[in-house]
Amino acid sequence: MTTTTKYIFVTGGVTSSLGKGIIAASLAKLLQAQGYRTTIQKLDPYINVDPGTLNPYEHGECYVTDDGAETDLDLGHYERFLNVPTSQANNVTTGRIYQSVIDKERRGEFLGKTVQVIPHITDEIKERVQKLGNSGDYDIVITEIGGTVGDIESLPYIEAVRQLRWDLGDNNGLVIHLTLVPYLSAAGELKTKPTQHSVKTLMESGVMADILVCRTEHELPMDLRKKLALFCNVREEAVIQSIDASTIYDVPNLMLKQGLDTVVLKKLGLQSHQPNLTRWNEFLKRHKNPKTEVTIGLIGKYVELQDSYKSILEAFIHAGAENEVKVHVEPIHSEYLNADNIHAKLSHLNGVLVAPGFGERGIEGKIDAVKYVRENKMPFFGICLGMQMAVIEFARNVLNLKDANSTEMDAKTANPVIGLMESQKDVTEKGGTMRLGSWSCNLKPNSIAHKVYKSNSIEERHRHRFEFNNTYKDQIEASGMIATGINPETNLVEIVEVSDHPWFVGVQYHPEYKSTVANPHPLFVAFVKAALKHKNKNKRATMA
Repeated sequence: MTTTTKYIFVTGGVTSSLGKGIIAASLAKLLQAQGYRTTIQKLDPYINVDPGTLNPYEHGECYVTDDGAETDLDLGHYERFLNVPTSQANNVTTGRIYQSVIDKERRGEFLGKTVQVIPHITDEIKERVQKLGNSGDYDIVITEIGGTVGDIESLPYIEAVRQLRWDLGDNNGLVIHLTLVPYLSAAGELKTKPTQHSVKTLMESGVMADILVCRTEHELPMDLRKKLALFCNVREEAVIQSIDASTIYDVPNLMLKQGLDTVVLKKLGLQSHQPNLTRWNEFLKRHKNPKTEVTIGLIGKYVELQDSYKSILEAFIHAGAENEVKVHVEPIHSEYLNADNIHAKLSHLNGVLVAPGFGERGIEGKIDAVKYVRENKMPFFGICLGMQMAVIEFARNVLNLKDANSTEMDAKTANPVIGLMESQKDVTEKGGTMRLGSWSCNLKPNSIAHKVYKSNSIEERHRHRFEFNNTYKDQIEASGMIATGINPETNLVEIVEVSDHPWFVGVQYHPEYKSTVANPHPLFVAFVKAALKHKNKNKRATMA
């Protein structure tokens, strides 16, 4: 534990998508494993106030925190690695920065002053960066700067970093610069020029990198490291190789081998210890040495971009390791699913997850998928919209309410088994207005959910506007779909299960957000276990 909070800034080179978030999370894991209270925040240069209104194709999934912040998906990596919840303070956008400054100007806080990027915008950025450090909860704050150096939209953040380095004084802050060292196969060599130019661009803004992390497909020879150190004004030991890994969960060990944590702590004037990664490496061992495998169908409408369902995919990795099972996730586009091809698309699977989403595109395919797995007793897991589709399918095909629907898809449906929440009916603005964050849920004894959670009450994160319509609750339950989770404050249905099915669970919330390496989410663990049981049962039936 330190007496003064230390700050680490992670910037990106002129090539995007280098993995700043994974490097930041891996370094944080190493520091945390040495006893330092560490957190990470993400500064995003786009002008959206948050990513909540962005299409998943545009920016990947929107991650939600306990306190209801709609944030960048990198916060998911931070939580999965550190097993520490993030909050509103961990993700800041240009939109939020400018909104705050403009609000202050309107209130008269700058009366008589011309409001400018410097000092007003940069001061706001500096205040947000130091908010976590000033809380007294952390020894080290790692701040990832989104975008790449040289971007116009990133310049205020880089300038704020320059000022903070000055304000914080020696040994209280450092800059890690992540760059690409490309391999030219025609020439058979690694090229350092992109890194040199990236560092030069950073220096033009008055910021000098203390450490270089070099993304590469090939080992960096010592002579190349010396060259980078010489031309980029860093020590040789501060040129860190980040070679391609088979899984992101290898990166902390790779960074440990490279000595990234040692160099960082030395530059911050802190003592270095051997990090305790026993639990982490136990997870890795199980993940890399599965005893068997299952195939899960992920039914969604953004499946072309894996980042759209990032937390779900990572939750399957955690649950797979817990069960010593390799989980193959097969993405299936719901827009192209129908009654004619459903058997061919789903019959070989060991379980089906119907994913979250918004809007009417691909809805009927999701409903067809739910019908197939319900009738064929295949393990089913529905999340948010997936749970709502399960309710609609049940109402149509068991209750025989053929026009049952959600008012999100059909505002005039005669049987709105899913409807807009009362609290949402007067909402006109889209951004940050859904039911968001952590809400409690009471579980019905002897239900699947109760057995899985081993608790009478749980807290889970939400992101939705529409809900189970309680007008139909008695009718639906009488036919065999039971509400096994209820919010005690609003009486909203949070979980549904089908009573005559081996494993059929739909949840209104997003359990994937809370799955971490240290604590795999129990619903995902149980679902994978059910999929394995289904696979083995089918195998025995085939052999017989």
